[in-house]
Formats: sequence, C-alpha cells, structure tokens
Amino acid sequence: MTSADVVASLKRWASRDAMGGVLATFITEYQTPDANTFKLVLNQPCGIVLDAFGKASSNVPFIMPARIAATPGTEQIKEHIGSGPFVFKADEFKPGALVVYTKNAKYKSRPEAPSAMAGGRPVNFDRVEWVIIRDTQTQFNALKAGEVDIIEQPSFEQMDALKKTEGVRVENYAPAGLQFIMRFNHLHAPFNNPKIRQAAMVAMGQQAYINTQVGVPELGRLCRSMFPCGTIYSDEDTGYFTGVANPAKAKQMLQEAGYDGTPVTLMRPTDLASIAKLPLVAQQQLQAAGFKVDFQQMDWATLLARRAKKDAPAQGGWNIFLTAWTAGDITNPLSMAMLNAKGQTGWFGWQDEPRLEYLKGRFARTTEVAEKKKIASEIQRVAFETATHAPLGQYISPAAVRSNVSGMLITPGVPLLWNMKKN
Repeated sequence: MTSADVVASLKRWASRDAMGGVLATFITEYQTPDANTFKLVLNQPCGIVLDAFGKASSNVPFIMPARIAATPGTEQIKEHIGSGPFVFKADEFKPGALVVYTKNAKYKSRPEAPSAMAGGRPVNFDRVEWVIIRDTQTQFNALKAGEVDIIEQPSFEQMDALKKTEGVRVENYAPAGLQFIMRFNHLHAPFNNPKIRQAAMVAMGQQAYINTQVGVPELGRLCRSMFPCGTIYSDEDTGYFTGVANPAKAKQMLQEAGYDGTPVTLMRPTDLASIAKLPLVAQQQLQAAGFKVDFQQMDWATLLARRAKKDAPAQGGWNIFLTAWTAGDITNPLSMAMLNAKGQTGWFGWQDEPRLEYLKGRFARTTEVAEKKKIASEIQRVAFETATHAPLGQYISPAAVRSNVSGMLITPGVPLLWNMKKN
C-alpha cells in the first residue's frame, strides 16, 4: 500500500462514516510527499483525528488500493485484497452459509504483545471457517460435538446449558457489552411532536426489556445514560428519563401534549432472535401509557428496507423500530448514529436539531478530556430534551468456546481471530 492508497481509502471512508464525515470537515488538503508518507492539512484544531482513525467498529477506516477505493460510496466493494493477517477466499464464499479466510503469507506481525485491535497480530491457524448456522439448537449441537469451535453469540436461553456442557466454556470477550435502543421517526405524527416522544420515553422500563430479551440476570444492566455505562462519557444525570416505566405519568404527558390517538407503527423483525422480543415489550409499555399501536411483523431485510422510507406510516413508512448497538459504536457523540441530527440527510428517524450538530462540532474541536466530557453531557441533555431515542438497558453477549481454544482477546465488541490457539 502507498500513501496514495491511504488517502483514497480515507476519502471513501469519510463519505460513509459519521465520525469520518465530521473529521473530513476539518481537512483542507491531503498531501502525499512520498509513497510512504501522508499528511492532513487541517483548517482548525481537531481533537478526534486519532479517535477516528482508530475506530474498531462500523464503519472502520479500512485501507485498500486506490482503484478499489474509487468505488462510489453507494456501491459495494466487489474485490477483496487482504493486507492484514488473513485473506478472504472469494472462491469459497457461500452467501448465507460459509465464509473462509486463510493465513496471509505476506503479512508480518509486529513484534509485540497483542492489545485488542492494536499490537501484534500473530496467526496460529492456516484456515478459518465462519460457518453460518441460524438455528440455535443446531449451533449448540455443533459446538458440543466439536464440529465448530466458537459460537459468537449463543442464545441467552442456552447459557445455563452451555455452562454445564463438558468441553465448553462461556467467555465474555466484549465486557463493554451492547445497548438496546428505541428510535423514533421524527418526520411523522405522532412523534413529530417532541412532547409525545418524551411521553413514550417515560413509558419505557428497561428491566422488562432485559428480562424478556436477555433473561439471564447477570448479563443485563440498567443504565439511563445514552453513552453506555462503564465508558468514558457515560452520565446518568438524565432528567425526566428514569429508565423505570411510569405509565400513569406518560399518560398524563400524552394528554397535555394533545395526543389524538394517531396509531404508532411499530416494526418487529421476526427472524432476528437477538432483538425479536424487544418490540413485544415496547407494544405493551406504549399501550399501557395510552398509545394506539399498529404492530407490524416482518423479516429483518424487509424492516431495513422499510426503515429507509420517509413515507408516512400509512403509505409504507414507520414510527418506531428497536435495535441493539455494540458499545464501541456509541461511546462518543460523533459515532452514535442516533445523535445525527441533520434532518433529511441524517440517520433513520431524520431528526433536525441544529443544537446537537453545533455541540458535536465543539466536541470534535476539543482536545481536553475534561472538556469533552462536559460537552458530551450537554449533548446528552439536549438529546433527552428532544427525545432523540430511548436507551433501554445494557447487556453482555458472551461467546461459547470449546475448552481447547485459548487466546481470545478482549475487544470493543468484535471477536478477533489472531492470537488464538487450538490445542
């Protein structure tokens, strides 16, 4: 890879990533003095350069040849060239069934200890197979029989059985965990009214989401903060939002806001086990507060397509969807998609709130950690005031691993295959 490849890749990444897009507004010029050096010329001080380049979760600033990076951001990359520890085997790829990676013979690991996404990346396998098995019982049987070595996200219902299975252990490689969230569509009634969004927030009780979707007490955690508890910008000073369901207060707030019974179109993905139960809880809590709910069930692919539509719910749009985010994606205001408040060009839900965008700009320019924390708390205050979305509790999702596999690294949320060994 040359400096020209790096620059082309960074430009493409900036067009697809929220944090990268913010960083790009500070860049006046990319310079490539020689094949091994690139420079950024900034128009003002910027405190997020290293944070942005070091992102470990979506979207990652992967570096690729310039001719591939020239692919428009709206198109999928069609050619994969591995410059890291593994190489993707395109000729063995079976969509929905099998992904194969082989050891990159040209890759040389740094001579130091691994440290999550940094440090050395020693590879101890010539071949890695990512086998896609959708049925959870089939996953369990395959792990027990030694046909697979790791289940990345076993079902919560199987945790007790996995802990008791000989030759298997449960390993929490991502202790920061994930966060459930409810996202409102800010374009259409009834949630084009911030007071009605606030009423829905007051109706939400986190414990019910954790109990229903996770069901394993030690894996769940109540957390009012929009930034995950245990991360640098977490702040549980959340005003009216307590994370404890208060249907009576929510009903009163609805009446004061003038709610006229407009149905709330709530989407549920029936084929995505990790979040499929969340809308069931949302339906119950919204109805208890006095909302009329139009409950729409569909597969995840259909939900994603519908989520992108800005049409009114009656014309195929939506009002609410629920999902989960890894902590690595939402630990700061710039990477959190729900804080994108650029209106029609923003994230699904399309909130238009200039105050959030102004504060995010201040956050990006600040280099002092204490000041960043102060601004992050101010951003959260405005986010709750305008009810961008509701945080619905945190949880961890440990992997199930064969006992003869070792060396799994602690990460922000993605399993790493270097450093691992199999005895």
